[in-house]
Amino acid sequence: MPSLVLLLWFTLCAEQDIRHRRIADKLTVSAGVLALVCLFATGHTWIGSSMVEAAAALVLSMALTLPGYLNGRLSCGEVKLLWALALASDSSHLVGTLIGGIVALVLWVFVSPMIWYRLSIRYRRKVEYLNPESAAVLPLTPFLLAGFVQTLFWLS
Repeated sequence: MPSLVLLLWFTLCAEQDIRHRRIADKLTVSAGVLALVCLFATGHTWIGSSMVEAAAALVLSMALTLPGYLNGRLSCGEVKLLWALALASDSSHLVGTLIGGIVALVLWVFVSPMIWYRLSIRYRRKVEYLNPESAAVLPLTPFLLAGFVQTLFWLS
């Protein structure tokens, strides 16, 4: 059940990133605050990991995302999303999500030119930021969602 809540939250963030190329602070910051409240109130993360594992995941998340943010490769919303995920889970979920997200992004870069123009125009307008030809930087959150789903199946 906790994984389902995280999955729904991640899906909302990905949908917002696809349509608007930004993630609202209401989703990321509130999830981070809720994860902290859960962590301090119960002594473990949302999925049941210890405080030490959550702290290690947060430090790892900071180490992996801050260079990308400072270089302009990651948006602030994506960084906050991964920090909230680190506080709500553990380092194995975080690393699995990142690896799966990178794999999904690479697959999209190679496959999307073949399928993009086969999609309906109406659908392409809804997800215009995923257009492989016009997007300078693709939204990362949908691919991180794919990595998170892969991680849930792998760790279950």
